[in-house]
Amino acid sequence: MGKLTATGVKAALNKPGRYGDGEGLFLVVGKGGAASWVVRVQKSGRRRDIGLGSASKVSLSLARTRATEARSQIEVGIDPVAQRRKAAGIPTFREAASLVHTEHKRSWRNGKHQAQWLRTLEVYAFPSIGDVPVSEIDGPAVRDLLAEIWLDKPETARRVRQRVGAVLDWAYSKGHRADEAPMRSLSKGLPRQPKKNGHHAAMPFADVPAFMARLRERETFGRLALEAAILTAARSGEIRGARWSELNLDKGLWTIPADRMKAGREHVVPLSPAAKRVFQSAFDLRTEGARFVFQGAQPAKPLSDMTLMKVLRDMGEKVTAHGFRSSFRDWVSEETQFQGDLAEAALAHVIENKVEAAYRRGNLLEKRRTLMDAWGDYCEGRGSKIVRLASG
Repeated sequence: MGKLTATGVKAALNKPGRYGDGEGLFLVVGKGGAASWVVRVQKSGRRRDIGLGSASKVSLSLARTRATEARSQIEVGIDPVAQRRKAAGIPTFREAASLVHTEHKRSWRNGKHQAQWLRTLEVYAFPSIGDVPVSEIDGPAVRDLLAEIWLDKPETARRVRQRVGAVLDWAYSKGHRADEAPMRSLSKGLPRQPKKNGHHAAMPFADVPAFMARLRERETFGRLALEAAILTAARSGEIRGARWSELNLDKGLWTIPADRMKAGREHVVPLSPAAKRVFQSAFDLRTEGARFVFQGAQPAKPLSDMTLMKVLRDMGEKVTAHGFRSSFRDWVSEETQFQGDLAEAALAHVIENKVEAAYRRGNLLEKRRTLMDAWGDYCEGRGSKIVRLASG
C-alpha cells in the first residue's frame, strides 16, 4: 500500500519538495510549482531516477503502474527510457547523425570529407550526447562538449559545432525537436579563439626553381605528383586523383571532370613541356591496369593525402603542397605582365562577380597555355621573356 493519497498529492503540489510513495516512487515538486513523478531503481549496484511524467497529466494510480513496469523492465535488462523513446520514434543523437550522414554524403564530392564528417562526431560528440534523444539536447550540453577542444583544437571545434548544429536542425525539420539547434548563442559561453591568418604555408616563388632541382634528384610517384601539382598549379587532391583517361599528352591537355573539382565545373589544364615530361615519367613507371596517374601502394588506388606532405617534410620543408598555388599567383603578380584574371582562371577560382563571370565565359585556354609554359620555364630555372597579354 502506497503512502501517498490523491488528496495528499493535490496538497503537496503547493509545497516544493520530494514526497515518497514507497518502492522508489516519488512525487517531485519544484520551486516554480512544476511537479513530476520519478521512480528510483537500482541494478548491478547502479542507481538511477526514471521520469514517469508530469503530475498534472499522470495520476497517482497511473504513476504506480508505470513505476511497476519500469522496475520490471530494469530487472530483465530492458531500459524503460530507451523503450519509450523508441515507441515515440525519437532518435538519439548518434542515430540522427547516421541518418544525416547517409542523406547528405552523396552530395559531397570529397570522399575524405564524407569519412571525416561522421568521424569528428564519433570522437568529440558521441561520448557526451551520443545516446541522448535529440529532443533533449540543449545549449549547455553542446557548449560543454565544445569547451574541451575549443582552444586546443579550434578548427576541429568549429567543425564539430557546425556538424552538431546540422544534426539538430535536421531533427527539428523532422519534428523530433521543438526548436532549432541552440548554436547561435554558444559563442557567448565560450572563450575567444586565437586568430590565425588561415593561409597555407607557401614557398617564396624565388625559391621554387632551386627546390624543383632538388625534387628531381629522386624519382618516385610522390615526388612526381608534387612536381606535377607545382607545374599545373592544381590542388593536391586533383593531382592525386588524376586518371590516365583524363590526359591527352599529344595535345598537352589534362581535362579534370566536374565531379572532381571544388567548384563543380570541368577544368581543362594546358600542360607545359615541363609538365608533359612529368606525366610521361609517371607513364613509364606505371604498372599494368593502373587507372591513376600517380598510383599508391596498390595500383588500383591513388596516393594517400599525406604523401605530398611527407615528401616536403623529408626534404626539410615546412611549406604545404597547396601553398605552391600561392607561389604561382605571387609570381604572376610580381614577375610577369600576365593579367590577374588569367592567373585566376589557371587556378580554377570561381569568379565572384556574376556579371563578369557571364561576360567571360571562355576558358582562355590558349592564353593560359602561354602562361603555364612560362611558369614551367621559370620552375626549371630557364626563365622567359614575358609579353603583355590583353585581358578578356
